[in-house]
Amino acid sequence: MFTGKLLAIGITPTGSQPMEARQQVAAITGQGLEGDRYATGQGTFQKGPAQPLEQVTLIEQEALQAAARDYSITITHLDTRRNLLTENVPLNHLVGKAFCIGEVILCGIELCEPCGHLENLTYPQIKQSLLHRGGLRAEVVQGGQLQVGDVIRPPAAEQA
Repeated sequence: MFTGKLLAIGITPTGSQPMEARQQVAAITGQGLEGDRYATGQGTFQKGPAQPLEQVTLIEQEALQAAARDYSITITHLDTRRNLLTENVPLNHLVGKAFCIGEVILCGIELCEPCGHLENLTYPQIKQSLLHRGGLRAEVVQGGQLQVGDVIRPPAAEQA
């Protein structure tokens, strides 16, 4: 069991544009985050409406700290192009599992390994520094408002 925190939110309206920080955003069931590239059908690799693995991406603050320690590079949350920055959440262990961020329920779909496109948009070594700690792709199972500071936890049924 874990209890974590949502530290930051980032979205972008189109695939290759810079990510923009938000204090809150609506998570839309089956679509993603309001105003984000995949919810609007403007993702770089998107073909049609948002698929479950395209809806939301998350990365751990601890992964960014490890990249800084191991590769001597400073990576911000927005550099990673992931939507949500978490703290104290074991994202690699949430593949196939539901979890709550405030009132929103997400389900982990697959690990979000860094790609060459990310490196082309940012800088060298980001791909290598985030290998196996690039975060999680998730589906919005139950929408609602996400806000920086929200608690992240397993669903109530798993806490009993």
